[in-house]
Amino acid sequence: MSIGTSLGLGGDGRHERKVRYAIVGLGDIAQEAMMPGIAHTGNSELVALVSGDLDKARQVAETYGLDAVYAYEDFGELLASGTIDAIYLATPNWRHAEFAIPALDAGIHVLCEKPLEISVERAEAMLAAERRSSAKLMTAYRLHFEPATIDAINRIRAGELGDLIAFSSCFAQLLDPANHRASNGLKAGPLFDMGPYPINAIRYLFGDEPEQVVSAIGARHAQSGYAQDFDDTVAVTLRMPGGAIAQFVVSYYANTVDSLVIAGTKGSIQMRPAYGFGMALRHQRIIGEDEREASFAETDQFGGQMYYFSDCILHDRPVEPDAEEGLADLRVIEGIVRALETGEPQTLPPFTRSRRIDPDQVQGLSPVKAPDLIKVSDPTR
Repeated sequence: MSIGTSLGLGGDGRHERKVRYAIVGLGDIAQEAMMPGIAHTGNSELVALVSGDLDKARQVAETYGLDAVYAYEDFGELLASGTIDAIYLATPNWRHAEFAIPALDAGIHVLCEKPLEISVERAEAMLAAERRSSAKLMTAYRLHFEPATIDAINRIRAGELGDLIAFSSCFAQLLDPANHRASNGLKAGPLFDMGPYPINAIRYLFGDEPEQVVSAIGARHAQSGYAQDFDDTVAVTLRMPGGAIAQFVVSYYANTVDSLVIAGTKGSIQMRPAYGFGMALRHQRIIGEDEREASFAETDQFGGQMYYFSDCILHDRPVEPDAEEGLADLRVIEGIVRALETGEPQTLPPFTRSRRIDPDQVQGLSPVKAPDLIKVSDPTR
């Protein structure tokens, strides 16, 4: 697929191509975090919006000076218009394949929010669509470009922590019962919505794949105000190769917490916050008897990952995190679901990841101010 004709002048006076994006899904993440940073990437531009609420889409479009607004059912018309090169897909989890597959079949690149989908089967269908397409599919794991995360990975790879022994994480938010995540069951619950963060962190910090879901326990709090058809809190223990143990808790019914600890035979790193955006991420490192704290510059995590994706498109380079990275996490999530249903450990099928994070992909775009959101409420109470 050829990149569109939109041109911009670079700092040295050269004309530079820009990747033309449509945003599909105008919820809180798209409006608050992704859309404000597109303009300052320098290699990307916003040209169209797609939403199930055309009134909301028109209001958002007016804010950004756009004319191209499409309903979900008119997505095929947008794909055939020749006006876009890529989409940022921020629909609910279970509607990712619905839009990603026809986009890829049309030669349109896809930057898809996590989780890649709600099952390995649906994710594999997306991966198959990418393989038969000229377009790229990237899972939107913004922390793969974040400075504090990359620094932790570098230190672990350099052996500063020794042999890795244990991982522990707690990630929670007090979700508003009126938010759609509280009324769409397991597929919108904390395991699928928040679980990819610690699962992905386990995989990129250990540089390896979990072998077994040792245990998974869920809790449903009647006083939460949520529909009682999903676990609002989930605790998981995973066994890693070599006997290391990784544990995490995700919750919609606990006050905000965002932390992880990775511990080895020589030292440990605590990150708090560990997964958030719109803030600087921090480390507390203990190596032997030496204890130090480090705060990293706040960056525009969403703009940074879009810059990277557009750069890969413009220079025809493979992306990381790719679709296989999203599939790898869904493999673990499905094992956790089986453990929740059966109450028994679940051995995960063998899996080899073909690519890992390259430290050189770190991004440092300056943060941007979130705009006023249109017909979107804060997901927390």
